[in-house]
Amino acid sequence: MIDLLKALLLGVIEGITEFLPISSTGHLLIAERWLGHRSDLFNIGIQAGAILAVVLIYRQRLWDLAMGFFGRSAPAGHDPAGMALSPAQARTYTLKLAAAFGVTAVLGVLVKKLGFKLPEEVTPIAWALILGGIWMVAAEYFAAKRARVLGERSEIGWTVAVLVGIAQVVAGVFPGTSRSSATIFVALLAGTTNRPAATEFAFLVGIPTMFAATGYELVDVLRSGQAANEDWAAFAVAFVASAITAFIAVKWLLSYIQSHRFTAFAIYRFVLGVALLLMMPAGS
Repeated sequence: MIDLLKALLLGVIEGITEFLPISSTGHLLIAERWLGHRSDLFNIGIQAGAILAVVLIYRQRLWDLAMGFFGRSAPAGHDPAGMALSPAQARTYTLKLAAAFGVTAVLGVLVKKLGFKLPEEVTPIAWALILGGIWMVAAEYFAAKRARVLGERSEIGWTVAVLVGIAQVVAGVFPGTSRSSATIFVALLAGTTNRPAATEFAFLVGIPTMFAATGYELVDVLRSGQAANEDWAAFAVAFVASAITAFIAVKWLLSYIQSHRFTAFAIYRFVLGVALLLMMPAGS
C-alpha cells in the first residue's frame, strides 16, 4: 500500500508539472530522492499518461488540422484567434508542426549520440530552475514590449517553428529547464505575440516529440529486459494519476493564460531553486 501511494504521488507530480512551465524532470528527480528511485519504464509510462491527456484536450484541434490538410475546412472557433482555418492554412500549420518536430528529432538524435547531457543532480537542476525563472520574467517583458509594437499576432511563422524545435532539444539537455516554458517563450519572442497561440503550438508539437522520445526509450527498456521486474500495479496507478492530473493542469493553464502572465511560475521556479540550493548546497 505504501508503494502504491508513492507511485500515486509520482504520477500526480508528473501530471501537474509536465506541461506547466516549471520542469517535470526536475521535480521528479527531486521527488524520487524522498519517494524512491523508479525504473526507466515507470518514468516512461507516467510521461505517456501526461501526453495522452494533452491528446484528449486537443483532439478536436488535431482532427480539424487533419481534415484541413486533406482539403476540408475546419469549423470556426478552433483557431487560437477564434478564426476558421482554410485547408491551405491547415496544411501550412501542419507542415510547421512537422518542421519543428523534424528539427527536434535530428538535433535530439545528434545530442544523444554525442552523450551531451548535464548530470541529473540537485545543484544543476536548482540553477536551471532559477535561471529559467529569470529567463521567463525577461522573456515575458520583451514579449509584451514586442506585442505593443506589433499588435496581436497569432500566426506561427517558419522561424518560430524552427526555433521551437531547437528549444525542445535545449530543454531536454538541461534538466530543470522545462520544455513548455522554453518553447512557449521562444515562440513569443520570435513573433507570435498571442500567448494562447504560442502555447497551443508548443503543446501540439510536444505531442509527436514526446511520443517519439517515449517510444525510443521504451524500445531500449524492453530490449534490456527491465520490463520483467516491473511492479505493474504501481505502474498502472501512476499512469492513471498522471493522465488525470495532466488533463486538469493543462485545462487550467489554458484558461489561466487568457488573462494572466507567466510571472507566478517564474517566481515559483526562483523560490524552489533557491530553497534547493540552501537545503543541499553540495548538490548531494
